[in-house]
Amino acid sequence: MHIIVKQLHKSFGNFEASKNISFEIEKGKLIGLLGPSGGGKTTILRMLAGLEEPDSGEIFFHGQKVNDLPPQKRGIGFVFQNYALFKHMSVFDNIAFGLTVKKNTKAQIKARVSELIALTGLKGLESRLPHQLSGGQRQRVAFARALAPEPQLLLLDEPFAAIDAKVRKELRSWLREMIDRVGITTIFVTHDQEEAVEVADEIMIINQGALEQKGTPIDIYKNPQTPFVAGFVGESTHLDQITSLKGFSSSLKDAKAIVRPEFVEVGKAHEISFPSAAEKGTVKNVYFRGTNWQIDVEVGGHRLFAYRSMEQDAVQPGDQVHVLIHRVYLFNQEQTITLENSLKFDPMPVYI
Repeated sequence: MHIIVKQLHKSFGNFEASKNISFEIEKGKLIGLLGPSGGGKTTILRMLAGLEEPDSGEIFFHGQKVNDLPPQKRGIGFVFQNYALFKHMSVFDNIAFGLTVKKNTKAQIKARVSELIALTGLKGLESRLPHQLSGGQRQRVAFARALAPEPQLLLLDEPFAAIDAKVRKELRSWLREMIDRVGITTIFVTHDQEEAVEVADEIMIINQGALEQKGTPIDIYKNPQTPFVAGFVGESTHLDQITSLKGFSSSLKDAKAIVRPEFVEVGKAHEISFPSAAEKGTVKNVYFRGTNWQIDVEVGGHRLFAYRSMEQDAVQPGDQVHVLIHRVYLFNQEQTITLENSLKFDPMPVYI
């Protein structure tokens, strides 16, 4: 399903959940609505589904305006955060529910449910009730039930929020593979950055009812277009000014900066890729993160943090180290730019 949304606005009293949002989604794409809680993501999803009526704006599915169409006529499958399975129905009957409502024949229902049970990895569980299933299995049943009537659009409202971390990772990979096989346009709401980056073809960053940025995960991560996106996506440190940092200056008026840990190298001089662009710092804290170390370092009057590989020699609080800041995001009220360290392209000394 190809989707176009124009100037969609929705308020609840004095709270604006959607501020004249416009966007377009190509057929077959898997889109992540990412943003902080209360930002308006679920409201957008519910307006697309017909569960909330916009105050103004237009929604088009395949060129047809659907504002006045009831949910059951929009060709949508909806998966809720809490599964919303029928407790008294078996796995088979839960999946078959929408087909039964549509008055499909028993043969059609059996064939379609069997196909979905195989697709979602639920074979052998057909007769179980929801309370006899794990959280991951219940969520698979919810997916299968939403897909049963062959919708053109699948909407997922934080589908993995109620599942433990290990199963959530497994289900993310499974969802990506399943959507690729089915080929259905899918939009899912999440506040988990890792989830959005791993699963989505494109991400829409929603904040305080506004669309901050839309693009591929790589584009959004590497080229944030607003201060909010620069600070929200990934981990970061905010600085009021950067003139004290070696290799950085700016004519951007009233500018502040954001530094991500992956922009920062910490180590001995011979470990730094551009030693001439580095400056000295002091290690304040070291945190074990499982796959690497997080280094809290003071440099140029600022506290930054960086990552250090487990394969490198350990550093300790109080150690004097060299610190290279590759780049920063610089922003004011009007724009956000990426600023590279101006010294790191100087000839690098050779250490023997």
